Amino acid sequence: MPKQMTFGVIVGNRGFFPDHLAKTGREEILRVLEQAGARAIALTPEQSKFGAVETPREARLCADLFRAHRDEIDGVIVTLPNFGEERGIVDALRLSTLKVPVLVQATPDRTEDMKISHRRDSFCGKMSACNNMMQYGIPYSLTAQHTVQPDSDAFRKDLAWFSSICRVVRGFTNLRIGSLGARPAAFNTVRYSEKLLERNGISVEPLDLSEVLGRIERLKDNDDTVQAKLSAIQAYVATKGIPIPALMKMAKLGVVIEHWMAETFCTVSAIQCWTALEEYFGVVPCTVMSMMSDNLLPSACEVDVCGTLSMHALALASETPSALLDWNNNYGTDPDKAVCFHCSNLPKHFFKDVVMDFQAIIAGTVGKENTFGTCVGRVKAGAMTYLRFSTDDFHGRIRGYVGEGEFTDDPLETFGGAGVVKIPRLQKLLHMICEQGFEHHVAANFSQSASAVREAAVRYLGWDMYSHDQQ
Repeated sequence: MPKQMTFGVIVGNRGFFPDHLAKTGREEILRVLEQAGARAIALTPEQSKFGAVETPREARLCADLFRAHRDEIDGVIVTLPNFGEERGIVDALRLSTLKVPVLVQATPDRTEDMKISHRRDSFCGKMSACNNMMQYGIPYSLTAQHTVQPDSDAFRKDLAWFSSICRVVRGFTNLRIGSLGARPAAFNTVRYSEKLLERNGISVEPLDLSEVLGRIERLKDNDDTVQAKLSAIQAYVATKGIPIPALMKMAKLGVVIEHWMAETFCTVSAIQCWTALEEYFGVVPCTVMSMMSDNLLPSACEVDVCGTLSMHALALASETPSALLDWNNNYGTDPDKAVCFHCSNLPKHFFKDVVMDFQAIIAGTVGKENTFGTCVGRVKAGAMTYLRFSTDDFHGRIRGYVGEGEFTDDPLETFGGAGVVKIPRLQKLLHMICEQGFEHHVAANFSQSASAVREAAVRYLGWDMYSHDQQ
């Protein structure tokens, strides 16, 4: 179910402009937010003139209101039905002490109604409000058009975009990532800086794989939680031909992971796979991870912590499941197409059709009987947003890249979970990935969320981002 957004609303007003516009402007923005299914927290006409913010007293009243609801407010919308009092707006924001995204909207004048009684001048007032927010060090976002009518389709798109930004920022605030097992020795590429993440408010909670296996040993086949998880697995994906003992191992693994994540308040996870689980437990964790990702709780393999962070951003922005893929193969001679692949733990949401199978790559090493549990099938066609975050230890920063393309219906006969992608100027993107030393893993999502993710990362998280769509 989509998250209901809660927005603090500041209605700007400046007395020597037509202040009746503040009254109707407040009513309009609140109506638009209600129609969008959002909750608004704003001053009432009983608390301030028209429920707007102009004077120092009104700024403090608004700040007090926002502080009282600080745990509920996802973002703040500054609406300017006339020029607006810039000091009242920024004082309300500063005094509220909120650290949430801010969207600035200005209502346009009508050329047929530019007399003193109805002229808004919000076109100009928006610049003054933004100038003051810049002076105060308050980050803010802008509507696509400089002025936009609140009840227009254009603003509804702005609101959806801003909501995505707010979900990413809130979702990354005090985020805890479960890291289960050690990084596989053959995957130096997924090294990362836990300290850099911590400095950015993201904690990593480790659990040794031996503890996972020890907790599994304590579970009985007929435990209610194990039986419930077994039923959930069989309902999630076709398991014809998969041995019951293997399914039971997956069920116990799923129970242990989910209980541990709940105990430690972890939202997303990165899990060791190659090849310890297969050799010493006898299944792959792919289906368990697929189910978590499909439930908007992303899980990345090979202990790729920054990979699951990337998946999480896309899932928050779009409210749909994300996957972690390899940039894996060229597709014929088309320079703008490639094959993206994993073994796979892709969420069911990604597939045309999906069945459980064995992990074909490592079966020859550890034995087919120890590799059941992959979710295999062809990735369906649709819009694609791709994203990668990475910690840059040498410069003490978090960086990333983001862009949009599409999954195609081009023919492909292979194993695992795979799809063909088409990305404009793909060769330029691949050069950038290699030149800048990014990982071979990329998060992907069936959405068009690149702009919102970039805005959240750059404007509010302070991370460095390459936006391929802007190149």
